[in-house]
This record gives sequence, C-alpha cells and structure tokens, in this order.
Amino acid sequence: MQRRSQEDRSRATRAALEQAGRRLFGERGFAATSAEELVTEAGVTRGALHHHYGDKRGLFLVVLEQIESESTQEIEKAIGAGNPDDVLTSMAIGLDVFLAICQRPEMIRITLYDAPAVLGWEAFREFEARHGLGLVIAQLERAHDSGLIADAPIPVLAQLIFSAVSEAGLIVAHAADKDAARVRAQQSLMLLIGGILRT
Repeated sequence: MQRRSQEDRSRATRAALEQAGRRLFGERGFAATSAEELVTEAGVTRGALHHHYGDKRGLFLVVLEQIESESTQEIEKAIGAGNPDDVLTSMAIGLDVFLAICQRPEMIRITLYDAPAVLGWEAFREFEARHGLGLVIAQLERAHDSGLIADAPIPVLAQLIFSAVSEAGLIVAHAADKDAARVRAQQSLMLLIGGILRT
C-alpha cells in the first residue's frame, strides 16, 4: 500500500510538472522559462524536477514527445477514418490535419520554434523522422501497392516529400494569415504529390 501511495505521488508530480511545462514552454518558450517558474507553477520542489527529468531540458523533451505523439495519432486517426482505397484523398486529409496542427500556438512555440534549438539540428531531424516520416512512408507504400507510383526508392522519396511537408508547416506557422497560408500550402503539396502519381 505504501509503495502504491508513493507511485501515485510520483505520477501526480510528473503530471503536474508536464502540465506546467506545456503551458509555460508553450506561452513563453524554452529560453524564457526558468526551472524555478516550472516548479512553482507545478507546486512541487526543485528536487522533484531533478529527480524525474534531470533538468529543464529533460522536461522539455518529455513535453515535446507528448505533443508530437498526440499529433501523429491525430493524423493517423483522421487518415484511418477515410476510404482505405482512396490513397490520394487520404494524403490530402493527412496534410490538412497536419497543417491545422501547425496553427496551434503550442505546436508553433515548442515543436517548430524551440525544438530545433534545444535538440540541435541533427537530433531534431531524427526526432521528426521518428514521428512524421513513418506516416509519409506508409502513404507512399499504399500508393505504390495501388499502382499509383512507379517502382521508386520509397524511403528517399518519402524523405524528400517529408521535407516539403515540414517546410509547409513552417510557412503556416510563420504566416500572418495562417488560414490562407494553410490553404495555399495544402494546394501546393497536393500539386507536388500529384506529380509523382499515375492517373
């Protein structure tokens, strides 16, 4: 019973710190958020932060992973709700949801702005590939299996398309009129993808 109580306290402490991290990192950014502000917001001690995450960066990485995992699941769910035989529409749905996510302040501040600086460019590329690249590969493999793409090195093609999708996300995030930028970005990506598909 005592061990269960201790596990519950640890779980509650982590949840409080991660919630505080999402709010403060999302509103202020990584550099402008201090460890002291995080523990005060969470209502825990400085030692709790160090015990569970090592430091502020460790907490940021956990929050980043949460946001990216949630985003990937949201895109997968949207794609899965469509017609499995309509590959092109599935791609359009996936892109639309991704670009909508790129309009969210939390995604813009934490994932698109701060993550490359906090992780370093090479580690950020690996992080992106671990989440989004798999989705692109899966869609291209579906298109290939449906006869919509000629034999091609899918991993290389996926990396190139994924880079374009990531850039489109940044265009939307930086735009003054994000809704208009989202429409233009999706149209452009679909033109790009349509160019490699057999009609």
